[in-house]
Amino acid sequence: MFSNLKQTFRWFGPTDPVTLMGIRQTGATGIVTSLYHIPVGEVWSLAEIKVRKQMIEDAGLDWTVVESVNIHESIKTASVERDRYIANYVTTLQNLAAEGITTVCYNFMPVLDWTRTDLDYRLPNQASALRFDAVALAAFDLYILEREGAAADYTPEQQASAKSFLENATDDKKAQLIHNLMAGLPGTNKTLTIPEFKQHLQQYANTDAAALKANLAYFLQGIIPVAEAAGVKMCIHPDDPPFPILGLPRVVSTEQDLLDVINVCPSPSNGITFCTGSLGARADNDLAGIISRLGSHIHFLHLRNVRREGNGSFYEDEHLNGSSDMYTAMKQIILEQARRTESGRNDIAIPMRPDHGHKLLDDFNHSTYHGYSAIGRLKGLAELRGLEMGIKKTLFG
Repeated sequence: MFSNLKQTFRWFGPTDPVTLMGIRQTGATGIVTSLYHIPVGEVWSLAEIKVRKQMIEDAGLDWTVVESVNIHESIKTASVERDRYIANYVTTLQNLAAEGITTVCYNFMPVLDWTRTDLDYRLPNQASALRFDAVALAAFDLYILEREGAAADYTPEQQASAKSFLENATDDKKAQLIHNLMAGLPGTNKTLTIPEFKQHLQQYANTDAAALKANLAYFLQGIIPVAEAAGVKMCIHPDDPPFPILGLPRVVSTEQDLLDVINVCPSPSNGITFCTGSLGARADNDLAGIISRLGSHIHFLHLRNVRREGNGSFYEDEHLNGSSDMYTAMKQIILEQARRTESGRNDIAIPMRPDHGHKLLDDFNHSTYHGYSAIGRLKGLAELRGLEMGIKKTLFG
């Protein structure tokens, strides 16, 4: 029997209320983290990497995946500074490789990282989940942000629903919506003002999906040869949500997008972070099919489930519940492991982490990062661990 998936937990550094020893108690053996204190675009020095790695190892764990080495906006918009920031990125990858850290997750989403309109959506059992409400997003875009040209992105029915939402929202609900959507850029804790956010959007005024895809290709062609030489596996994370929002293009939302990323710079180092939640927010994404066809390029797994509500809205459901069939997805992952074993590959224990857990029980007494509570993710990890074992026993005895 081949090895199990490598069980990991995301950790946000020394200030994270979810401690390394707490993570060790979940049964996870690997840590997924980043040097969040280093500004986006700056080089991660060997000294900084060594300190964080030693901290993790002192807790009896290993630094399995970097999530993320964030990409400077200059690279995404093809500004005059992009080559300098690509050079910095290359140096960071080389420094990580020198310390034996060789899997790097990243994304290419403009301005915002993952976007949710509700960070405390209460389920019938009063657990707290993350939610994306397409109507609330439209209300913000059309009538709070008042983005130029926004009306063209919505049907008259969508505009009417958005207006009704805003008219019926309390001042507190409006303020919370603004806060949730303005919660800052990747790599910062800053909450943006509306004028500041508009300035960031303006940077993409001349960047459509075709241009953004070309800028991604330029970035990959600049880093992948170095990553391959250093033994680093880059794995792009899908867009979240996987469709355009606020006038910003998305280029990693479908199977074809993933294939385009792979083909633009073919290399064992140019791969995918397969996120069942991000891709699962679109009903037209066949998760099991994508794994069966592109599985050899998967270097990292984010396993979570969303409940699609129609019209683009969704919320984070339990890991084995929701609109996506986690059984068929996990089965294809295990079959990919079998293929790798047969072909002699040594990356059988693909790192996986339980993504976005509900707030449950004692989680409410701790101010954790949204989606990254301790007990909620422990529940998800336990369920995924059992699902993996059950499928392997069924398939291979």
